[in-house]
Amino acid sequence: MLVRDASGVIDQLSTRGSTMSTSSTPLPGGTWTAGDLTLTRFGYGAMQLAGPWVVGPPADHDGALAVLREVVDLGITHIDTADAYGPRVTNELIREALHPYPESLHVVTKVGATRDERGGWPPARRPDDLRRAVDANLESLGLDALDLVNLRMGNAEGPVSGSLAEAFETLVELQRQGLVRHLGVSNATPEQVAEARSIAPIACVQNVYNLAVRQDDELIDELAEAGIAYVPFFPLGGFTPLQSSALSAVADRVSATPMAVALSWLLQRSPNVLLIPGTKSAAHLRENAAGAGLVLSEQDLAELDQIGR
Repeated sequence: MLVRDASGVIDQLSTRGSTMSTSSTPLPGGTWTAGDLTLTRFGYGAMQLAGPWVVGPPADHDGALAVLREVVDLGITHIDTADAYGPRVTNELIREALHPYPESLHVVTKVGATRDERGGWPPARRPDDLRRAVDANLESLGLDALDLVNLRMGNAEGPVSGSLAEAFETLVELQRQGLVRHLGVSNATPEQVAEARSIAPIACVQNVYNLAVRQDDELIDELAEAGIAYVPFFPLGGFTPLQSSALSAVADRVSATPMAVALSWLLQRSPNVLLIPGTKSAAHLRENAAGAGLVLSEQDLAELDQIGR
């Protein structure tokens, strides 16, 4: 399923209980509604607000707060974070900048990994780990319930096969207790996505995906048919020099940055794709929002589609 115009040519598209609408926000791509959550398809990822290697506080505390306030001023309703970022740093910045939160704003977080003294990301998916992580996110964000929690699978190298049943069932129980409203999975294989869906409904899948890393093409289309959001991260990650040159050639032709082309292509890839590009700069945030609204021609799209083939 492809949507070719990120600026709003398609007014509304519905898929099994979820809706993409381009009329309710000036942001590129419109909004995606899953259940009772209305998320702008152009969102914001808060990971970069922490210190180097996502450890410790930011060098510019006031600048980080300004970025978060600009997020809300732009009308973005989808912020992605995790208590492991910092740890706790990004969540506490979000709370300081934005609490009490606007009713329209939805903070999406992740559990399933923690940080060690070397800056690594060891898994933390035992039931007690997950309960502690949900409690930590609630406390650091100042919330009584989390809008959406993604279970992070795999490791820092990417998805790793294996059952997620015990971990996901733990989150389902926390959902029943009213601590979590919606569930998703992150860094997951297609088989793990299917396993999660067999246990309970999911609202989103969050994986590495971009022009050069296309392993989830079939999964994205399957999720679109089911009305489930797909949230790619690292929009410029994993490119070879040749692939970067191909992207730059299109960017030069349309007088845009490679990032703008990459984000626009993702929005035009499928209506269930939601973006969470991160930045430490309010000016860069505005540039990303404007760039993602670039409308790529059929020739541009055909050329770009060859990068990851």
